[in-house]
Amino acid sequence: MLDAVRNNKRIVQVLLALIAITFAFFGIESYLQNIGRDDYVAKVGRSKITPPELDQAMREEQDRLRSQLGEAFDPAILQRPELKRSVLDRLVGQRVLALRLEDGHMRATPEALQQTIVGIPAFQEDGKFSRKRYEQMLAARGYSPARFEAGLAQDLAQQQLIGGVARSAIVPAAVVDRWLTLQDESRDVAMWQLPASNYLAQVKLPGDAAKKEYEASRSSFATPEQVKVEYLLLSQDDLAAQVTVSDEDIRKQYDTNKDRYSAPEERHARHILIEAAKDAGADKRAAAKSKAEGLLKQLQQKPDSFAALAKANSQDPGSAANGGDLGFFGRGAMVKPFEDAAFALKPGQLSGVVETDYGYHIIRLEEIRGGGVKSFDQAKPEIAQELKRTGAAKRYAEIADSFGNTVYEQPDSLKPAADKYKLALRQSEWVAKDAKGLPAPFNNEKVMTALFSADAVKNRRNTEAIDLGNNALVSLRVVEHKDAAVRPFEEVRAAIEQKLTEQEAIKLATKDGEAMIEKLRKGETVDAKWGQSGAVSRGKPGPLPLDALKAVFRAPVDKLPAYSGVSVPGKGYAVFKIASVTKPQVAADDPRRKSLAEQYQRLLAEEDLRAYMTALKDRYSVKLSGKIADAKE
Repeated sequence: MLDAVRNNKRIVQVLLALIAITFAFFGIESYLQNIGRDDYVAKVGRSKITPPELDQAMREEQDRLRSQLGEAFDPAILQRPELKRSVLDRLVGQRVLALRLEDGHMRATPEALQQTIVGIPAFQEDGKFSRKRYEQMLAARGYSPARFEAGLAQDLAQQQLIGGVARSAIVPAAVVDRWLTLQDESRDVAMWQLPASNYLAQVKLPGDAAKKEYEASRSSFATPEQVKVEYLLLSQDDLAAQVTVSDEDIRKQYDTNKDRYSAPEERHARHILIEAAKDAGADKRAAAKSKAEGLLKQLQQKPDSFAALAKANSQDPGSAANGGDLGFFGRGAMVKPFEDAAFALKPGQLSGVVETDYGYHIIRLEEIRGGGVKSFDQAKPEIAQELKRTGAAKRYAEIADSFGNTVYEQPDSLKPAADKYKLALRQSEWVAKDAKGLPAPFNNEKVMTALFSADAVKNRRNTEAIDLGNNALVSLRVVEHKDAAVRPFEEVRAAIEQKLTEQEAIKLATKDGEAMIEKLRKGETVDAKWGQSGAVSRGKPGPLPLDALKAVFRAPVDKLPAYSGVSVPGKGYAVFKIASVTKPQVAADDPRRKSLAEQYQRLLAEEDLRAYMTALKDRYSVKLSGKIADAKE
């Protein structure tokens, strides 16, 4: 409960983000009007998606990815054709939905539109819709109310259309119960292993087996093209180390901006919450208040019992288990009545019963920290780092262009640029073309493309200064190069022979194991060495790998004991004896029934929506431009 109290400010931020998405994607007039006559990336029925529309959508996708990934965002991802195609597919989907709504004369009612707008917290003041705030927010983003409302109405109509399709998916109760029954079914299983190592001595490979394997799969013995490089990294973070800051500079910054180096006051408190929602009704709130008052009297008599009473009585799931401990929080983190009460207390003091929209609280203040201005010595390290960052940013802006010019104008060596800008000339190990999981800066697509270009490999020239994002540039130079090549047969012969021998041993183990299973099924005596038995189910496979679990549950169990087996890659063969089967009944009130039905319904809804969108695309005859169509192939 109190998590909601703490995070109420984030709700507005999230809703503002949702509004931004609405602004971005539902300006419906851009769907069907002002589209170039000849220039398009896709035709959807009687309308076109133009290159500027796709570019705008790509910019919005870039902003979304940058916000989502933070420092991990790599601008090179925007160059990937599959990203542009997915954005275009989304635009096509929006367009066919818009055309379907137009053809069907489907639109949101004025009442639904009004209800949606007044219910958006971003447009509210003190919990009520504010026309002034609404118009101000739209104006700040360059939207008139009429344009925004047209787009939002289109969005609501699309939601109704898609929702109708999604809600048509029906999940029979019998299907859910059948799935749960299979999930809960358990089988008591013992395993007998036939290791491949026991059969190695029986394997006799033909003399030319290794050579034939080598010739048949030469590509698997290929080594990729590789380079060793030296490189210079110009980054704002590294430049900060070159910036010197004097005590005089730090003192000046401190004296000029003392208010910036104050430590905001924070309070460490515990609380007990007795829940009573704002709309719970007078009787329920009165009962909750009475209970809180009773607890307060106990605490006043025994103040040290707060943690124990909080564990036993508090209805805040986020803090009750910790004795009501909320940790430190500053102003603005809690709802106003709670904050006012907490910041009026002294350490060790109890509040009275504090009423909020969530119920009734009793608060005890543990300690206070902050609230004063840091001394010069306390603030000095922070100010020094701040000045270094500022100096590094300035230095980076001054030399970024010059750095690019230097590595370009003196292409045969990176040393002049290293000396000029006092940068370390770094060396790499072998870097393979198309390798995955490489460290920075080799995890950048532009870097890898430049490194394996003809100019870099053959002429050994510096690459251009490549922007890595986050105020960082890199230039690289190939110092060694290896062509892609197939390793000689004699070099890999022993490994091939070992691999083929193990494969043949597994075949022998499998043949032997399958023969044993046939004998066991006929009731014949077999010298089996069964391990300890144990129950396994589809939901709790225990130590069994997936293939083994499939073999156990694929076996018919009309006659027990039943037997099954499976080849274990790299190990041999495993035989399983199923001694008993348990099939529990699914209770009518099993909470999993509802959860599973909802999950299954979502899957069916997704399939129905995909089929519906495919049908709409066929109906409105989607045609991609030649350039886009070629890129998709």
